[in-house]
Amino acid sequence: MAYHVLITGCAGFIGSHLTERLLAEGHTVTGIDNFDDFYPRAAKEANLQLLLPNANFTFIELDLANTDAVMALDVKVDVIIHLAAKAGVLPSLKAPVAYINTNITATNNLLEWMRTKGINKMLFASSSSVYGNNKKIPFAETDSVDEQISPYAFTKRSCELMNYSYHHLYGFDILNLRLFTVYGPRQRPDLAIHKFVKMIKAGQPITMYGDGSTARDYTFVADTVDGFMKALQYLMSHNKVYEIVNLGNNGPVKLKDLIDAIYIGMGAQPNIVPMPMQPGDVDITYADITKAQQLFGYQPNTTLQEGLRQFINWYNER
Repeated sequence: MAYHVLITGCAGFIGSHLTERLLAEGHTVTGIDNFDDFYPRAAKEANLQLLLPNANFTFIELDLANTDAVMALDVKVDVIIHLAAKAGVLPSLKAPVAYINTNITATNNLLEWMRTKGINKMLFASSSSVYGNNKKIPFAETDSVDEQISPYAFTKRSCELMNYSYHHLYGFDILNLRLFTVYGPRQRPDLAIHKFVKMIKAGQPITMYGDGSTARDYTFVADTVDGFMKALQYLMSHNKVYEIVNLGNNGPVKLKDLIDAIYIGMGAQPNIVPMPMQPGDVDITYADITKAQQLFGYQPNTTLQEGLRQFINWYNER
């Protein structure tokens, strides 16, 4: 069944891939983006050019933190996919108020708009960062998430809690999808894989923070998008839904192993400069994906080597 989907952050990395998939499967999409200056507008505009030719896609430039602008939004949709957020752990330490506005205030504005328009279904993009330095691995949705170690993380957890309030008070059906280090073509330029490939391509040494033992559950963007699509079908076919669900790869990779794999993928000799660990960084992320598998059949299948190959090819062709 085809739906009219409102997707926020449609010009971003994950948003543009997800919008492409929605359109390819026959859905109508209204996309919102504010071209946040976290990274160059040109990158997002390039993503947007892939979407605009489709007659089933409408784009609205809008800042969701602007309450009046959100409440004036006049579009009838079946479901919201809320990806838009100010991302990045380290930058959030320097500008916490901006993260509160862009993430918490904007999400509240969107929920209030949904309430006034009689829209009650939403997929929300949360983050593995809400787990903090969780000592139990893999991370399960039932684990305690009371110890976030960055403003970015606490804004995402705050939104999960706010989403529950709207589920309880107004009967909203909401799935909070906790994403684990998504990578692939169009990845944000501030993220490790993108930065490393850029440095190697320029003949520069890679800066490695810590001893290389920190690990991340790198998830290829096509697998994450597939998770969203499966979650969408679940959300639209069930009522009285409020769930928190991990969308990860269920296999963390150590930083030093990631760097080795990128050098091999690029046919270059390692050139690494070690640096101290950065504040706000967690030691490991590792998704238990049992719940996603059971609820809607989520199963990532892209190997790190294949995902890196696709990213490197995209970078070289850009």
